[in-house]
Amino acid sequence: MHISIIFATFASNIIKILIMKQTIRMSVKKILSSIIVLCAILGASTLTGCKSNKSADLVVYGKIYTAEDNQIVETLAVKDGKFVYVGDKSGAEAFIEEGKTEIVDYSGKGLVMPACGNGHAHYAMGYALKSVGTLISKDDSVEKFLTEIVPGAVKKARAEGANAIIGQGWNVIEFRKNMPTRQQLDAICADIPMYFVDEEGHKALVNTIMLVNAGILAEDGTVLKTEIRGGKLDMDANGVPNGYLLEQASTYVRSFMDSESVLSVDIAKGNMKLIQEQLLSEGYTMYMDGFTTYFFNENLYKAAQEMDKSGDMHFILGTAYEMESWMDKDKALEKAVEVQKYATEHVKTNWFKLFVDGTVESGTGFIEPVYPDGHQGIPNWSEEELTEITRKANSKGLTMHVHAMGNKAVNRIVNALINGGKDEMRNTVVHVHSVIPSDYARMAEHNIYVTSGMLWHHYSEDMQAELRETMPEGLKDKSFPLKSYFDHGITVSAHTDFPATFRSPDDPFGVMEIAVTGVYYPENAKPWWPEELLTREQALTALTINCAKQMFLEKERGSISAGKYADFLLVNKDVLTCPKTEIHEAKPEATYFEGKKVYSL
Repeated sequence: MHISIIFATFASNIIKILIMKQTIRMSVKKILSSIIVLCAILGASTLTGCKSNKSADLVVYGKIYTAEDNQIVETLAVKDGKFVYVGDKSGAEAFIEEGKTEIVDYSGKGLVMPACGNGHAHYAMGYALKSVGTLISKDDSVEKFLTEIVPGAVKKARAEGANAIIGQGWNVIEFRKNMPTRQQLDAICADIPMYFVDEEGHKALVNTIMLVNAGILAEDGTVLKTEIRGGKLDMDANGVPNGYLLEQASTYVRSFMDSESVLSVDIAKGNMKLIQEQLLSEGYTMYMDGFTTYFFNENLYKAAQEMDKSGDMHFILGTAYEMESWMDKDKALEKAVEVQKYATEHVKTNWFKLFVDGTVESGTGFIEPVYPDGHQGIPNWSEEELTEITRKANSKGLTMHVHAMGNKAVNRIVNALINGGKDEMRNTVVHVHSVIPSDYARMAEHNIYVTSGMLWHHYSEDMQAELRETMPEGLKDKSFPLKSYFDHGITVSAHTDFPATFRSPDDPFGVMEIAVTGVYYPENAKPWWPEELLTREQALTALTINCAKQMFLEKERGSISAGKYADFLLVNKDVLTCPKTEIHEAKPEATYFEGKKVYSL
């Protein structure tokens, strides 16, 4: 019989004797305390607080934030990739064996905390565009775009024999003052399809051959299509598409691009390694990809699966199969089920993504009251369709991961998730610019999750002024709720939407500072919506355990707790106590994944 079982029986009998015969008058608390001490001596492991009879691989001392009810402890111990002890220093002694246990004393150096998660981002898209495309700065003018950036992209494509030209990053607020046309792009390159998406990823500029390939224009210039469901083809004075595409019109046209030449499996595999390096250096070990089929193939799935099977993946990747409003719904659901074959220990594939609307800032979010010019936005789906899609997806084991910005869009998807969904599926609404007040309680009641871009609480003074001109009454001084989710008991995780938010930080501590202060440190600005700012503990909750909950990982990760995988950070600054304006200076001195140091400064 194992020594722990023997001692547990022995301890139980001793307690019974002491209480029944009253030979020793001590409280139950003192009795249990004595038993715990004996457990430590004999190496038993069956009672709470008792220590393993095996030495730990690693013991860390310091100020340790567990993300379990905001507890602070002194020590953690790791064995075989998992936390085996979390508590005070004296309790860790039983886990230390000289010559076998590595000891890290981080006392007084900063903060030890769980590794973070990013609840919605596009690293795969971003790195693909960086490796095979052209990045455009938010500050680049239309003139620079046409005279330097596009010609440079064409030169690169011709030198490499590329079948497509792709880029990302132009600023819609700047460009819409003098939006480039397909004819201007044709003058630079008319024989290679070109697709330049804006910084948000919701609008695109294309040349004529792209419209021809998509069946929107005939080669002789005849207009074949004037509408794409869920999107808009901007027209010239003659009613002919001018190459500016909004929302789902841009995804429709992009689907006709030679995606294999843009994102092959080999390119995706190389990018996955770069993505991992960025994640670990910033302190992330969980990441939910918001659009895994951006290039309309399965190459990212294949690359991730191969990476994990080779033992080289040191983070958890969540993937989302996206359905566009112009697609056949049932076929898209079938494909989303099929990609489950790529699931591995570290690759999770059970999310189904769609857009309800666009973005409020660009006037395509579905809102009430209407925009100052009288329009209401672009809703992609009726409530009945969303309800049907949710019912079918949840019944197939797929969790909904839904982009919704405007308050009318949020209300529509909340209705659909309640009427068609299963509460246990943790259906998630992404971004969420504004919420009808009564919907908060309904979201909480039906376990609807939110992943929110905390960093949108900052805008420069100039951008604040421009946005207020385009916002309807009631939304001019509001943007993305945060505190209200906590107030109503809604599980909210943090996301960065990388790379769709230029000029905003991607690392968790830059995000945390904005969530707490409402200001991004390089900008001279005031908080956009200060009533919705978070406490530091709330921000860390959204960055750690709540992200794990969103990805169905809270029993395994997201906090420092005995039995969970040892994913944690040594942060070089105590972000719980340092001045709020210095939180962004914090960096991981080391990132641990499953007990192994996978990054260090």
